[in-house]
Amino acid sequence: MNRAATAFLVGVVAGTSALCAQAPGLERLSAELERLGGEAQGVVGVGALHLESGREVYLHGDESFPMASSYKVPIAVQLLRRVDRGEISFDDMIELTPGDLHPGSGTLSALFDDPGVILSLRNLLELMLLISDNSATDLCLRVAGGGAAVTALMAELDLGNIRVDRPTELLIADYIGIEDLGPEKGRTRAGFDELAAKLSEGERAAARSTFDADVRDTATPVAMTALLTRLWRGELLSSESTALLIDILGRVSTGRRRLRGFLTDDADVAHKTGTIGGTTNDVGVITLPNGAGRVVTVVFVKESELEVAARETAIAHIARAIHDYFLFVSD
Repeated sequence: MNRAATAFLVGVVAGTSALCAQAPGLERLSAELERLGGEAQGVVGVGALHLESGREVYLHGDESFPMASSYKVPIAVQLLRRVDRGEISFDDMIELTPGDLHPGSGTLSALFDDPGVILSLRNLLELMLLISDNSATDLCLRVAGGGAAVTALMAELDLGNIRVDRPTELLIADYIGIEDLGPEKGRTRAGFDELAAKLSEGERAAARSTFDADVRDTATPVAMTALLTRLWRGELLSSESTALLIDILGRVSTGRRRLRGFLTDDADVAHKTGTIGGTTNDVGVITLPNGAGRVVTVVFVKESELEVAARETAIAHIARAIHDYFLFVSD
């Protein structure tokens, strides 16, 4: 992990929080994050790193959490690495077939149900991140080389605690309890819905329990914080691809009640959300007002039975506490 303040790191407190010893008030911030995390009534993981000073704090930093749609950030990094190497181009045109229209969030499945739709890779990248379109995501993942290629890149970057294993189609199928979607070429959105309708509530409950314990498509707060830190510092991609990805994340339209929820209008947020079952996430970078710098901010919630809106409120409180600390307490 790339840490600017390694010399000041004093280790792990109660197995959950890493603190910078010379940063005033950081231990109190850690305690406040733990208190606020209780509002989600699940397991909450937090990472916060001030890019300019290197001050950082973690809650359950080394515990794995389902990324849900926040895994679209490492997918985008792998995709853009291929663009940077000249293996693919943003101008590449990809034709959507009925089998490419997948369940979950997004627009493509709702609007394009007939053959003949062709979109550029750039279009698909933006749809994947801006509105979290799952069909676009699975196409981007395919072009990126699949989950194995993304996970291999994370390991190469010493971010082995980030793993991408399944396209969203399979991830959602596993979550709701569909054991066999059939041959990939014969799959359709209607067929998926038919299989889902046949599941009993007992089968769904068992699948949810198994999903929460699954190590696939997970990340730790420490690893996700490191990924975003290195992205913002320009260490992962070309300058053009770095600027593009940060720009897209700054225009994300989902999850406005999460990291953004209780921040002032002059605090910019570039981020990516994720939601499935008891999981509600938001990961990104908050640019503080008055030139106070930028804070990589990761909040993962898992195993919560609260309504999503209540979890979002907990995330918003955590983000505001992080925002206020790094805005008002200098290093």
